[in-house]
Amino acid sequence: MNLGKVSNWKYKISNFQQLGGIETSVLDNGLGRGTRIAWINTGTGLRYKLVLDRGMDIVDAFYNEHSLAWISHNGVASPQPFSDKGIEWLRTFAGGLFTTCGLSNAGPPNEDESGAKGLHGKYSNTPAELVTIKQPDIHSGDLDFEIVAKVRESSTFGPHLEMTRKISGRIGSAEIQIQDTVANLGNQKAPHMLLYHINCGWPLIDEGTRIIWKGEKKPKATDANNTQFNIKHEFTRCAPPMDEHAGFGEDVAFIDPNADSRGTVVCGYANDDLGLALKITFSKNQLPWLINWQHWGKGEYVTALEPATHPPIGQKNARENGSLILLEPGEKRTYNLKLEVLTGEEVKEFN
Repeated sequence: MNLGKVSNWKYKISNFQQLGGIETSVLDNGLGRGTRIAWINTGTGLRYKLVLDRGMDIVDAFYNEHSLAWISHNGVASPQPFSDKGIEWLRTFAGGLFTTCGLSNAGPPNEDESGAKGLHGKYSNTPAELVTIKQPDIHSGDLDFEIVAKVRESSTFGPHLEMTRKISGRIGSAEIQIQDTVANLGNQKAPHMLLYHINCGWPLIDEGTRIIWKGEKKPKATDANNTQFNIKHEFTRCAPPMDEHAGFGEDVAFIDPNADSRGTVVCGYANDDLGLALKITFSKNQLPWLINWQHWGKGEYVTALEPATHPPIGQKNARENGSLILLEPGEKRTYNLKLEVLTGEEVKEFN
């Protein structure tokens, strides 16, 4: 849709939502009953659902009739703030296009002198505080929209991390801009780890879909199920459903990604049969690691590209190997990511 000439709309459109924008609501049934959400329509065929009560992560995402995201059996569940023990995180994991792991632990359950941490931390079970919503103003020609929220990971007398998340875009552009700023608002150093699970599923992900990244691959050291598929194909093509990936079966690669002269990393997925691709862009200076998780289970068919501050090794191991980030009181770190839908000839050129 060409929205370049605002004058074309004059006297023709009563409400910006005829083109797109942000609409908030509350789920009223099932495991997610009472959960706040926001649907965003970019006016291009790209539309996606933010779950405000799950850290304002993104679950459903569609381009025209095609789903981009993988959705778990449960789908959206209401947040469970105290399900941060062991692997309880999996009980409410919706999958979804964009799930945040952190803010102080990313990876398996672990315990050290600072206490016990559950799988992938507390973030995605923490409701966000909605701060602002900016809608497009089609009559003035301002096509930009954004939604801003804050998520806190805090304990009295303990670390106090606050993340401000801004998700933004522009009517007529098939992309999602995400900016996260993590601040230590406490009076002592605070451990910090962050990983973004970008979980994609059928039909974007199908047999032969290209998995695009450049860098040095480091197979997960503890992966006993590294299948012949990925030994042969090196994590670059999607597999058919596999019996080897039933239950906890998986293949995982830790990647030291290549970046261009500006420090930008590009990765993503391209389905040449559909003429559809998802391009992911982020800064290696901010997120030096990329993880590729592949789980080709029957009925649980998903792969994820995961920009991260660390491999998902958990806070204890990061502390022991010296890589753990310790934010000073008042210190902030900002992370920027862009997810962009490509179609037609752009898909062929994406490699």
